[in-house]
This record gives sequence, structure tokens and C-alpha cells, in this order.
Amino acid sequence: MKEPVAEPCKTVDGTITRVFGLLGKRWTGPIVSVLMERPVHFTELRRAIPGISERMLSDRLTELGAAGLVLREVDEGPPLRVSYRLTEAGAALEPALKELATWAEKNLPEAGHGMESCTA
Repeated sequence: MKEPVAEPCKTVDGTITRVFGLLGKRWTGPIVSVLMERPVHFTELRRAIPGISERMLSDRLTELGAAGLVLREVDEGPPLRVSYRLTEAGAALEPALKELATWAEKNLPEAGHGMESCTA
């Protein structure tokens, strides 16, 4: 009997690599998720995402801004306040993020329920 010829596995799509290169970074998903609701001031955004440092939040917002997903708006005040909102491209992520959340509810156990911490 002839053995089946193994075909090489498919090479990952460049678009998937780009998407996860940005959205796969820690904290990016929660930031975008919070901004889905409405524009948010920096301090309020930090409070909405427990565990994120000011520096990390600032770095991720800068990356999202450079990618055209988030817009930074400055209110000269007084007091000076900075808020962030999703651009049209950022808001277009909503259906995909909702699908991922639905998938996670069905397929990923909550932290402490069978999965080791992924923060190592």
C-alpha cells in the first residue's frame, strides 16, 4: 500500500501576522474594548484596566494611534485633559472583538479554572 504524500502545511497569512503583531500584545485588547463604549480620558482609561501601568498604557495608546486605530484629543482646559477615542478603523474591530469574546466564553476557562497563568 502506498503511503500518502504529506503536503507542507500552509504558510501563515501576512495579514494575520500583522493583526496579531498589534492586537496580540498584552493590554491592547482591553484598551480597545474600553474605548468601544465612548471617548475616555487617560486617567479613567487606566482605572478601567486593572493592573496596567501609566507607562504601558501610554505606550499601547501610542502604538494604536500610529496604526490609525486611536485618536488622541487634547482639551486645553484648564485643567489640561487628554482623551482617546477609536477612529473609524478602530471602531470597525467591534464585531471581531465581540466574536472573540463569545468564543472565549465557550472555549477558554476563566483564570484559576484549569489554565496556568499566562503572565509568566
